[in-house]
Amino acid sequence: MRRRGVRGWAAKRRRRWSAVDQRGPVVQGALLRRKLVELRRRRDLTQGEVAGRLEWHPSKLIRIEGGRTAVSRVDLDALMRLYGVTDSADMEKLHLLNQEARAKGWWSDFKNEVSNAYLTYIGFEAGASVIKQFQPLAIPGLLQTPEYAESLCRTVGDSSDLGHLIRLRMVRQENLRRRSSPPDETFVLDEAAIRRHVGIRHDRSIMPAQLRHVIETVECNDKISLRIVPFAAGSHAGMYRGAFTLLSFDNGLGDILHRENGDIQETLTGEDSRIPAFRNDFESLLKEALDTGESLALIAQVAESMA
Repeated sequence: MRRRGVRGWAAKRRRRWSAVDQRGPVVQGALLRRKLVELRRRRDLTQGEVAGRLEWHPSKLIRIEGGRTAVSRVDLDALMRLYGVTDSADMEKLHLLNQEARAKGWWSDFKNEVSNAYLTYIGFEAGASVIKQFQPLAIPGLLQTPEYAESLCRTVGDSSDLGHLIRLRMVRQENLRRRSSPPDETFVLDEAAIRRHVGIRHDRSIMPAQLRHVIETVECNDKISLRIVPFAAGSHAGMYRGAFTLLSFDNGLGDILHRENGDIQETLTGEDSRIPAFRNDFESLLKEALDTGESLALIAQVAESMA
């Protein structure tokens, strides 16, 4: 795939998505579900009791609150009546959340190529206010060039099936940074991620160009920071955890944890008891890492050695 083809595709999407939603349907849906659970608990009702009073199948509310099925306007009205929501402004807010939760996000264009679970994570990412990511072996997807992404994907997939994966990464980057209030992005990388000469068998310029792109991106955007955990730091928490991402939100929604290990991916929501440990581990990795200036200097040194 040529660079021009990827960027031309992204340019077409830029015109189509001229107004980037600040939170998106996945986050709006999560906010709606959180509010409905809160209202139910305030009335001291169990899921079974709600289903019984509304003459629903017992699993219906479980699916709604778990995000496995959308809630219709009729069902939302029934829930609000049962929960005692009578203020017109509160009712309007819940209906607006539901309406926005049922909208299509830009990532729905990839629904036939990418798993629903991963697209849900991307939906959360699209509405995050803070993104914290640790990568032990590779440059983060949100910082990759098309050429690096293609070379990386080529090692694990059919080369004829790479186009949509690379386009998805490029559009994720573009849409995040075109928001009127872009997220704060903090990346921590093991030194191994910048030392491996990805693409050397095809084009040895791919990796040094990728490293220079990282430097330029960080230096030109005060919302993005990057730190390197040097080999000299010895063992660290990331060696056990592997790659992970923490998403935070400015609307009260709990943190999201996304873990990747090869083909295995897992997204955990704010109430999961494992999230605080990963939050602590990320702070531990920051303490082991070089500061931003030292990190960029090391990356520049490695890029020069590969040129």
